Amino acid sequence: MTSHRWSDLDRPPLRQEALRRALLGGDSLWTDLEVAESIGSTNTELVARARTGRAGPGAVLVAEEQTAGKGRLDRSWTAPPRSGLFFSMLLRPEPPVERWGWLPLLAGVAAAGALARTAGVDTGLKWPNDVLTTGQDGERKIGGILAERVDSDAVVLGIGLNVSLREDELPVPTAGSLLLAGAQGTDRDPLLRAVLRAVEDWYGRWTAADGDPAASAVLDAYAAGCVTLGRTVRATLPGGGELVGEAVAVDGDGRLVIASEQGVQHPVAAGDIVHLRPAAGE
Repeated sequence: MTSHRWSDLDRPPLRQEALRRALLGGDSLWTDLEVAESIGSTNTELVARARTGRAGPGAVLVAEEQTAGKGRLDRSWTAPPRSGLFFSMLLRPEPPVERWGWLPLLAGVAAAGALARTAGVDTGLKWPNDVLTTGQDGERKIGGILAERVDSDAVVLGIGLNVSLREDELPVPTAGSLLLAGAQGTDRDPLLRAVLRAVEDWYGRWTAADGDPAASAVLDAYAAGCVTLGRTVRATLPGGGELVGEAVAVDGDGRLVIASEQGVQHPVAAGDIVHLRPAAGE
């Protein structure tokens, strides 16, 4: 048989009908789930479907391959077919819009916790939206989260996770995968189910608390898993400015608070963060 990019036996396809049976129905947050073989970007496609009435709240779109995957700051996200989990969710949040900034942080808490439990790997979160494995070979980025507004009352929340990428398939040296972190297994079906159930759980808590990050425990959970806190970091700010200091907290608006050498605390709402030194005691 001729080998081609879809014939890797170590990377079986996702089972759409089994996923639908496991995740849809009853009082589930998820109302529809589709697995596409190849798509440009699940976020872009789901945003388009939402705007034209072809997708409703609770829709989940999963791609076996993304040919134009998107990350933060207009970066691309590439991975071989069936090597990861690339999916987007359409949500219509009830809490006030000023609290919607917590959605990607909430998704990070959900994803990191689900992967730790299901794959048996140590995970962490790099502010604002990177999912890391934190093993013997240091911290490696295995995932990212991107939230995009659809209109005044809806958001598409996208998650990309590297599952079975081998060393020679990594896009950059600082990237990683569950396989390289020594995961107990790389079957994507249970991993996707676990992440979507965790997102549903945290989203439910956040909604019940009207988006209050403290009352919903999202703030404490994020701070507990955030490996950026306690580190000396460099923040490249929108517009090109730069700030160096210690990341001391995540505030109630989800901003990273950086203390300068002069002791002045600067809340950063958006920026590219580089970890310069480990936290004290590491």
